[in-house]
Amino acid sequence: QVQLVESGGGLVQAGGSLRLSCAASGRTSSTYAMGWFRQAPGKEREFVAGISWNGIAKNYADSVKGRFTISRDNAKNTAYLQMNSLKPEDTAVYFCAADGSIATIQRGGCDYWGQGTQVTVSS
Repeated sequence: QVQLVESGGGLVQAGGSLRLSCAASGRTSSTYAMGWFRQAPGKEREFVAGISWNGIAKNYADSVKGRFTISRDNAKNTAYLQMNSLKPEDTAVYFCAADGSIATIQRGGCDYWGQGTQVTVSS
């Protein structure tokens, strides 16, 4: 079992930045690929970014490329999502997820999910 707890959400003006954190616990959590998803009101949950267990492979949704950066620190069992140049359309609940494969992460079929953290971008 892997438990995931997100933090770092909040209210920010358009053009601002936030960094989300996802703390993972569980004996083998550092061996899992991790990812970030988001869900805006009235919309389906969508993939944002994924990272392999060793941090080498990363992928991003087209809508966030060049603005968001995913990273991880396995010594701290924590994944991060640095979000820059935020736009009002980035407003959503952001979820952290973990799975054995970064490919599965991108498809959304993840084994483990966090509770989510709200990000609100004002115009």
